[in-house]
Amino acid sequence: MKDTNKGKKDQNLDEKLKNEKKEKSVVTKIVLSIIAVLVILLVVLGVTAYNFYTSSIEPLDPASEDEIQVEIPSGSSPTNIARILEENGIIKSASVFNIYTRLNNEGEFKAGYYLMSPSMNVDEVIDSLQAGGTDFPADSVERITVPEGYTITQIADIVEARTSYSAEEFMALIENEEFQQNLLNQYPELLTGAFEAEDVRYVLEGYLFPATYEFYQEMTIEEVVQAMVAKMNEVMQQYYAQIEEQGQTVHEILTIASLVEREGLSYEDRTQIADVFYNRIEIGMPLQTDISVLYSLDTHKERVSYDDLAVDSPYNLYQNTGIGPGPFNSPSEESIKATINPVDTDYLYFLADIETQKVYFAETYQQHLEYKREYVDN
Repeated sequence: MKDTNKGKKDQNLDEKLKNEKKEKSVVTKIVLSIIAVLVILLVVLGVTAYNFYTSSIEPLDPASEDEIQVEIPSGSSPTNIARILEENGIIKSASVFNIYTRLNNEGEFKAGYYLMSPSMNVDEVIDSLQAGGTDFPADSVERITVPEGYTITQIADIVEARTSYSAEEFMALIENEEFQQNLLNQYPELLTGAFEAEDVRYVLEGYLFPATYEFYQEMTIEEVVQAMVAKMNEVMQQYYAQIEEQGQTVHEILTIASLVEREGLSYEDRTQIADVFYNRIEIGMPLQTDISVLYSLDTHKERVSYDDLAVDSPYNLYQNTGIGPGPFNSPSEESIKATINPVDTDYLYFLADIETQKVYFAETYQQHLEYKREYVDN
């Protein structure tokens, strides 16, 4: 007889194994489903996070023309700065700003007052913070523009019109010997030639750089003038070595540049006008520029008369050879550069067509007269 009990046991074992196999298959499917769901969630979260990140480094409002004053207190951490920017509506997300600055190794943000706009992207905000803000709020700032070619007395009038200081106070400081000496001590490379020159009307004439300045209500008149001299020194830094190599002085360059400034408009014309002056100096010929006569007369007018040409002044370059005691106004960097790097010509004369502003250069007096008849007299 067969062992029926054994058969039943084997059958039960087979069924048990089949059931376990089915259970494992179900568990596996469940686990795989869970993993698939998690992967999908991670992908969705990743895409969402990436989109949020990329959108957060773009401008909050690209079309905005608003300027918002933001104060970054001294000692602020990058995290605090990011929070301040978000609270002021400059950036979309402080957290993204922090992540971005760390990923790009950006830092060294400076304290101060900033004028920022929601139209700025993160890189522009970072550049602004690294450049530095102002020490005072915007509403306490007065912008003063010193035009190119202005004399020191004209600058005094601008300061009077835009600040609480009078032109008389400005000029009194300009002529204050102790103040002059302090500036010389600070900027010897710039000012030594001016102090060594003889017969100068104002030692600082030509040394106040023409530009737009931001002045604060709390600033002294000394700080106002010093800022202008400091700017000239900053501009001249790149030229000091070249001027010395050429055997010239800063004072000579600024003096000739002040004439070039008023005689030409384009850089090309100015390089040729500078060369005309150098050519005349080389042969001992007077520069004969009306700019020098007007400065000698200490006046401003459109035309110079024959009587004006006889004014007795070391600045009168009709009556005197050379370049005169010193600058006649504050020249622009373009005129300074043209004076340092003139083109090489044989020109000794030039004149300008007032209507077209075109400048005509001549090697001979006869050619100069022909141009005058053709383009000026007619």
